[in-house]
Amino acid sequence: MSAKKFFLAVLSLALLAAPRASGAANLPDFSEMAKQCGAAVVNIGTERKTHSMGPEDFFGEMFRNMPPGFERFFEQFGNRGPQGKRPQQKQKSLGSGFLISADGYIVTNNHVVANADTIHVTLNSGTGKGETLSAKLVGSDEDSDLALLKLEAKKSLPYLSFGDSDALKVGEWLLAIGNPFGLENTVTAGILSAKGRNIHAGPFDNFLQTDASINPGNSGGPLLNTNGEVVGINTAIIASGQGIGFAIPSNMASKIITQIKSGKKMSRGWLGVGIQDVDENTAKALGMKSAGGALVEHVMENEPAAAAGVRDGDVITAVDGKPIENSSALIRAIADKIPGSVTALTLWRDGGSVEVKVTLGERKPAAAAQAPKDKNRMDEGLLGLSVRPLKMEERRDMKINKNEGLMVVDVAPDKPAAQVDIRPGDVILKANLKSVNSVEELSRIVKEEGVKRGAVMLQLARRDDVFFRTVPLER
Repeated sequence: MSAKKFFLAVLSLALLAAPRASGAANLPDFSEMAKQCGAAVVNIGTERKTHSMGPEDFFGEMFRNMPPGFERFFEQFGNRGPQGKRPQQKQKSLGSGFLISADGYIVTNNHVVANADTIHVTLNSGTGKGETLSAKLVGSDEDSDLALLKLEAKKSLPYLSFGDSDALKVGEWLLAIGNPFGLENTVTAGILSAKGRNIHAGPFDNFLQTDASINPGNSGGPLLNTNGEVVGINTAIIASGQGIGFAIPSNMASKIITQIKSGKKMSRGWLGVGIQDVDENTAKALGMKSAGGALVEHVMENEPAAAAGVRDGDVITAVDGKPIENSSALIRAIADKIPGSVTALTLWRDGGSVEVKVTLGERKPAAAAQAPKDKNRMDEGLLGLSVRPLKMEERRDMKINKNEGLMVVDVAPDKPAAQVDIRPGDVILKANLKSVNSVEELSRIVKEEGVKRGAVMLQLARRDDVFFRTVPLER
């Protein structure tokens, strides 16, 4: 081989080897961070007492009105106790959490400890035999799925600090620590895949997405940057997906945890509007240069937005000068404000921008509406619904006008309403754009207009959302 060919061969090998060596050199080594930070990650176990299931729980109403002999059969077959009560069972669950102070405060997810009778925390010893202590629930926030626990620590404990989740960049390395499937102190690494994800888990969705493996039992554990700071709280997964996990950003979580720790009740700003995203066609129709902002579907009576002069069809494009990308961003921006504070809204109206000042109200916790049994319930047979009039306190809490609103109590599974995802707890506001507050009004519109046209359009309220469902009907 000539000297020239030898030189070219050596150069080629060097060029092929260089990227590999460089890439390997740039891969992070998480070993020391896993050791130091893992010491502050805990295993959370809960217990809740429940009654054992009996045959009537499975067969429902089928045997409710049977003769007394059948009741005695249930007494024997159903394994009831001496007072006719079923024996209690202990329902257990596992999750993760992490210490945020040396004196034993622990952050976790609300769903890890919700409705628990007892909470036990196992500290990480590095040997799999850590000390298990009782913990008390300091407070929780269902809307953000966060909870704060407290241990009575006998010694100073290792803890983690919150970092700046807003400073994260897509592609950064992250480390997740938790107890997946009950396996103590498991470490997984990946990158930040995306920010600002809305997976419809709650009203304030703004998740970090990561491909660091997150599995059942990881809930409540920390997501760390390469400085060992908590930038997220691992919360959710997509069951059918791999490499897709979601975490609550630390900047949102730290504010909520601070408020819970202070002993004050959760307090969030409230506008009193129904909103939806602005798509490209809507933007064109309104004369906007590009899609963005939150379109006001309706303004609730006697609420802050109404008092400030906000109108149906306005597009809220900024809050206190900060641009609003979509309806979710508006909900978070307003909720982050203090009730009673004055906030500037920038609106797109009649082809131009206007600004209004609004004094915010207080947002109520978004608890799912229940569908209690009620003697006033009536059936609307064509739709396959059972409904009842709203109570005064329900109208007040749900911000619903006095001339409309029927609570959906039950939905027949094989009827038209079920086919379009109408659920118990939904509130029917309008039928074919006409307000309804009695089953007679609803039935009249369904029979006179819906059957004739082959469908009826219902405006529904569900938690903080107002939307339309079109129910097909046979002519």
